[in-house]
Amino acid sequence: MSFDGRTALVTGASRGIGRSIAELLARRGADVVVADIQEDLAVKTAEEINSSTGRKTLALFVNVAEFTSAQNMAEKALAEFGKIDILVNNAGITRDNLMMRMDESDFELVIDINLKGVWNCSKALIRPMMKQRYGRIVNIASVSGLAGLPGQTNYSASKAGVIGLTKALSREVASRNITVNAVAPGYIETPMTQVLSQEVIDFAMKVIPLGRMGLPEEVAQAVAFFASDDSAYITGQVLRVDGGMMAV
Repeated sequence: MSFDGRTALVTGASRGIGRSIAELLARRGADVVVADIQEDLAVKTAEEINSSTGRKTLALFVNVAEFTSAQNMAEKALAEFGKIDILVNNAGITRDNLMMRMDESDFELVIDINLKGVWNCSKALIRPMMKQRYGRIVNIASVSGLAGLPGQTNYSASKAGVIGLTKALSREVASRNITVNAVAPGYIETPMTQVLSQEVIDFAMKVIPLGRMGLPEEVAQAVAFFASDDSAYITGQVLRVDGGMMAV
């Protein structure tokens, strides 16, 4: 699986799953745009990926919740590379709480970043992809968007929305040789899960048949498949990377 000649843009790429995705695509030959709201960290990540892989990298600031910011990111990336072949919408946050305790602002923030952010970045790049008659869009959803998890009404709603957006957009752009798919991770070892209580972790171990958390690199492998030409006849699909958690 080679990405020679391809250019990928990954949001939320400065750490965790996003960084693993950017690193893997670069190792397989892609030039990579590391886009993140933490600009300093994005620059550091881009430099390290360039140093370790020799691929051309570019760090860009983006607040995915704002369309103007997503548009600016897209314009700068296109000016630098001339094209974007692969878009990975990875940026996301959690603000967990029971609904009766959740502030409205925490619901709106999660929806704006996790769901509207996917729409913003996809819209910013969809026209150039349609003109070049090629594109691979991979959205990072979650098992929470498939089953719903207590304390995550905002997060579950946002990720369920990402899945719906993925399916709808895949139908809109298929005729232009653009595929749109989603990867739905379960419990993955990232900074986001490091804040989980031991009680939650113990529960997770009971419901994951493989008996462990996943690694960011394992999610990256699934993303790379959807981003490659090996999946050229697959679109509108959701692939769970959850250790069997949602196998039933």
